[in-house]
Amino acid sequence: MSLYRAELRRLVLRRLTRWATVLGLAVLATVAIGVFLSNQKIDDAARAKAEVAAEQYWQQQVRQTEEIRAECEQAAARGDQSDRFPPDCSQISPPPQDVYLAEQYLPATFDFRASFGGTLIALAAILALVGFVVGSSFVGAEWNTGGMMTMLLWRPKRVSVLLTKLAALLTGLLALAVTTTVLWFGSFWLIASTRGSTAGMTTGAWQSFALTSLRGVVLALVAAVLGFGLASLGRHTAMALGGAVGVVVVGQFGLGVLLSLTGAKFVEAWLLPTYVQAWMQKEVVLQDWQTCRVNPFGQCDPETLTLTWQHTSGLLVAGLVLILGGACWAIRRRDVS
Repeated sequence: MSLYRAELRRLVLRRLTRWATVLGLAVLATVAIGVFLSNQKIDDAARAKAEVAAEQYWQQQVRQTEEIRAECEQAAARGDQSDRFPPDCSQISPPPQDVYLAEQYLPATFDFRASFGGTLIALAAILALVGFVVGSSFVGAEWNTGGMMTMLLWRPKRVSVLLTKLAALLTGLLALAVTTTVLWFGSFWLIASTRGSTAGMTTGAWQSFALTSLRGVVLALVAAVLGFGLASLGRHTAMALGGAVGVVVVGQFGLGVLLSLTGAKFVEAWLLPTYVQAWMQKEVVLQDWQTCRVNPFGQCDPETLTLTWQHTSGLLVAGLVLILGGACWAIRRRDVS
């Protein structure tokens, strides 16, 4: 049996791989079920009910306005000069009926074209988390138990062994990500068909969703590589998980607080979630309102900074080169006994 097939089989049979996959799928299933239960299809009965609700609410506002106007007239007759009411009670009039549109009282419904793109971000986040955990434990456990040293006795080409393990990891994660993404599309198309609307889906809309899901799969693969590389550098799963906690909790939170206290411009541009959002949505426009504080009068256009998926791709490539390159250099240069 080749090393690649052996590593792929070991990846599939690991308990952590199975549990991480099950938990990730359970979270995604919970999201889909929640969306299904919180939406409903808009039919003639729902529209008629919304029209009745809008009419009732407008009538309620009319009655309250008439009561307030009557109180105003009584206060004027008593010579009350307080500021509770305007000088002319006729100014108190009910709002026009067309302000209360029936659409405002319709129940929540899932519009596939308008809402599905946001669910792809949640899908990518879960897949990336699963990829990072599985990737870090896949190689970290071998370093911790001594399996890597035993393997290198039979396969002395260190970098080749490490990259073969990585190839098996990426193959398994790619199969999981593609299968999950296809099921995600199908689930929400079913939700939209039964509890919402699938209208307006053009070729361009499908292409946009497909590219967004592709970027989500790439993000999951990159997360797996980063977890794999960090665990290999530290020879322990805790190195990757601890590094992730340090970057996200200490580094990002602390850096955000520090930059906010110093009044830095575009604080979000220094935070990793902003780049993840830019990667999934193609671009993020940041605004700096500090310039408007200098002149609070009149119209003010804040300074803007646009981050695109190209900026994120450069950051991802730099992270891959640094982490994976460092892991390959370390396993080649260090004593692995």
